[in-house]
Amino acid sequence: MNDPALMNKAADNIRILSASMVERAKSGHPGGAMGGADFINVLFSEFLEYDPEDPTWESRDRFFLDPGHMSPMLYSVLCLSGKFSLDELKEFRQWGSPTPGHPEIDVARGIENTSGPLGQGHAYAAGAAIAAKFLQARLGNVIDHTIYSYISDGGIQEEISQGVGRIAGHLGLSNLIMFYDSNNIQLSTTTEVVTSEDVAKKYEAWNWNVISIDGNNVEEIRRALNAAKAENEKPTLIIGNTVMGRGALAADCTSFECQVSTHGQPLSAAGADFGQTIKNLGGDPENPFVIFPEAEKLYASRKEQLKEIVSAKRVKLQEWGKANPELAEKKNKWFARELPQINWSAIQQKPSAATRAASAAVLGELAKQVENMIVSSADLSNSDKTDGFLKYTKALEKNDFSGAFLQVGVSEFTMACLNIGMSLHGGVIPACGTFFVFSDYMKPAIRVAALMQTPVIFIWTHDAFRVGEDGPTHQPVEQEAQIRLLEKLQNHHGKNSMLVLRPADANETTVAWKMAIENNETPTGLILSRQDIKDLPACESRFNEALNAEKGAYIVQEDAGYDVILLASGSEVATLVEGADLLRGDGIKVRIVSVPSEGLFRAQPMDYQQRVLPNGKKKFGLTAGLPVTLEGLVGADGTVWGMNSFGFSAPYKVLDEKLGYTGKNVYEQVKKLL
Repeated sequence: MNDPALMNKAADNIRILSASMVERAKSGHPGGAMGGADFINVLFSEFLEYDPEDPTWESRDRFFLDPGHMSPMLYSVLCLSGKFSLDELKEFRQWGSPTPGHPEIDVARGIENTSGPLGQGHAYAAGAAIAAKFLQARLGNVIDHTIYSYISDGGIQEEISQGVGRIAGHLGLSNLIMFYDSNNIQLSTTTEVVTSEDVAKKYEAWNWNVISIDGNNVEEIRRALNAAKAENEKPTLIIGNTVMGRGALAADCTSFECQVSTHGQPLSAAGADFGQTIKNLGGDPENPFVIFPEAEKLYASRKEQLKEIVSAKRVKLQEWGKANPELAEKKNKWFARELPQINWSAIQQKPSAATRAASAAVLGELAKQVENMIVSSADLSNSDKTDGFLKYTKALEKNDFSGAFLQVGVSEFTMACLNIGMSLHGGVIPACGTFFVFSDYMKPAIRVAALMQTPVIFIWTHDAFRVGEDGPTHQPVEQEAQIRLLEKLQNHHGKNSMLVLRPADANETTVAWKMAIENNETPTGLILSRQDIKDLPACESRFNEALNAEKGAYIVQEDAGYDVILLASGSEVATLVEGADLLRGDGIKVRIVSVPSEGLFRAQPMDYQQRVLPNGKKKFGLTAGLPVTLEGLVGADGTVWGMNSFGFSAPYKVLDEKLGYTGKNVYEQVKKLL
């Protein structure tokens, strides 16, 4: 146990570095970092267990920061831990710097998640805690690490906190410890202006263990963390009542603490005196980027302690591996995301099935073959057909994580973030399902997953206006165009930031699932139909021909010397086949192209793109979404028939007729084009 005076000195060092980073950058958020320094110092110098030499060690504790604007605090404590240099801290928020304004995932430097949009970070932590419980149920107590998270007033207010609080408490995630930095200050106001709720009672109602402390008192922080570590039935919320801008002074050396202004701007811009503040905290205003000898010694000592802790854990792990070689092999494969050999061609699909039903058939096989897969649904498992997976397992429950299905209730945003957290933890392959129109609730999470290159699989069914009688509120129109923008947006490794697949029939659905499972570089979205779809024609093996979907677009059928190319994705491809039969009756020759992913198609060599969709050939596109979904492929060579309005309430076959999604209308539109 370290001396409180020493701990306070190290915390002041974190405060100085945090304030100085923001001051030098002339941009950022110093106040919260200064208030939270005591907790982050106790956590990193006494509790967080990780391997200083191997940051990716799967048995490490994880720390998920929710308020990304408090990045100076995280960078500063990681600097004391040896992960960042003082020079890198000086480059805060600058071009090419490893210290961006909000933390971006960099496990090698101790950053477990990209954070910024409030609420998401602590949801990732809950997902990681679920993954750890899931793995512990299969591998035993060799999985014994703790998931820590840090949340602010803003994150507590974000609606996603209800989903996380409810689910984490319901599942009894006792391996989850969250510190709530309750400083009563937010960016524009004090908290009393916007809320009067009793946060402690709220979390107690969700079945959390709640501990309220002075968040700037080392001994109280330490006692709370020890109590949280001892809790084995509930997640723990430590409400740390902290001081915004702790240690800040005005020019006359009076206190400048608890000011709204220090939340989101440098101390000098906020009205405090930077020099007096640094002196008050024991630093030199002329040279503030310094690690105190006391802090250096504290963290050097912790590094030696960690070596002993990790060494003991590795010995325990080795002994477990010798006693349980099969489990040890599974553990290694799971964390390496090594997949079992799956005979995709052997998956039996019913003829002319809805692609959601075809997805269920695949999920049934994955449930039997991929032991580390977790599937979730937002109270729609019997409609989005993720129950194809559930039939071969059971739901996760408090004190029983032997199942592999997570029923999250009606909370798509939370579900998406929990799945991202599972993936960030590692060792599991998460997928989650809901109606495509509700992808709107998930967009903030999908975007960050794409930024982090996190391979979560999103299953979206009821893909178009053919939801029918439910009417326009449940009928996606613009959603496909929106989600496909992430195929056009590149991540920082120069690749499409997401893979989006809308398969055209049952066999193409099997192939789409193959692509999704094998994609470990980005999120994947599967867009699936509610209604049955006629199987596409095949020359020999429909499955083997559907494998061409792995190139994003491919020729399904063509006549020698074709006059026009018909292209679509999803159920509209079968409609093109119907229209093609009518066109042939008039002597018009056609090529039919299925385009499950324009983004993937555009990533193919140009000669392949030109072979499939040559410039100068007449093209007709059909989409149940906005025409823009296909306009980039059709270009100036033709036209696209799509939806230009919200849908209507009626049986889907009536809607097909009224809205022009028939073989007859394809025939008429192509005749006009030619």
